Amino acid sequence: MHRALLEKSNPLIVGRWRNEQVWIGGGSFSPHNASFIPPHQDRVPEFMDDVMKFVRRSDLPVIAQVAIAHAQFETIHPFPDGNDRTGRALVQGMLRAGGVTKNVTVPVSAGLLGDTKGYFDALTAYRNGDVRPIIETMTEAAFAAVTNGRRLEKEITSITAGWDATVQARSDSSVHGLKILLLRQPIVTIAIVCRELGVSEPAADTSIKKLVDAGILSQSTAGRRNRHWQATELLNALDDFGARARRQRWGN
Repeated sequence: MHRALLEKSNPLIVGRWRNEQVWIGGGSFSPHNASFIPPHQDRVPEFMDDVMKFVRRSDLPVIAQVAIAHAQFETIHPFPDGNDRTGRALVQGMLRAGGVTKNVTVPVSAGLLGDTKGYFDALTAYRNGDVRPIIETMTEAAFAAVTNGRRLEKEITSITAGWDATVQARSDSSVHGLKILLLRQPIVTIAIVCRELGVSEPAADTSIKKLVDAGILSQSTAGRRNRHWQATELLNALDDFGARARRQRWGN
């Protein structure tokens, strides 16, 4: 996970544990006044072995297990950089491994960061030996994420129903495949449509023009070379979904 997340931005640190002491808060030269000091770097390997043994257990409620593993990972702070991103990815990996999610990424971590004070207070309580706050915080974030996801699903269903009502085409037309493609690729080029749908450039161009005429697609780049088209209505729904996920105390 760490390599996948940071290899392009910071390739020199990926694939290894940190080899120096780090701290959270305080100054950059000293841990004086730091809000938290993770364990010494020499203890990171054994602590991470323990975390991964815990992650692989299958006899615990998944959300509680995810919350504890996430909190312990953040407490160890095992990497020189990218711990927060990797810790959030760990949440998604465990939800998938535990069978809670199958086809989507649920924005649980965005819900956690919607109330950063509550999240950090829960981590502090965990480090003081009380696991209840981080489990409750993770659970509340999960429920908020599910509610948010259901709202997005309804919005996308409504959008696609409008597309189907607006666009009339033969059942074998590639325009129908393009509408489905837009659900996972809201910004397309002719090359993308050709590759994903297995159609010729003229067929891709015709399908794109049909959706442009229907107001579903609009060109997002100027000129005739390297043109991109976007499904603005769908992108707006995704942006609203992201804004709701990040909103302070979402749902209240």
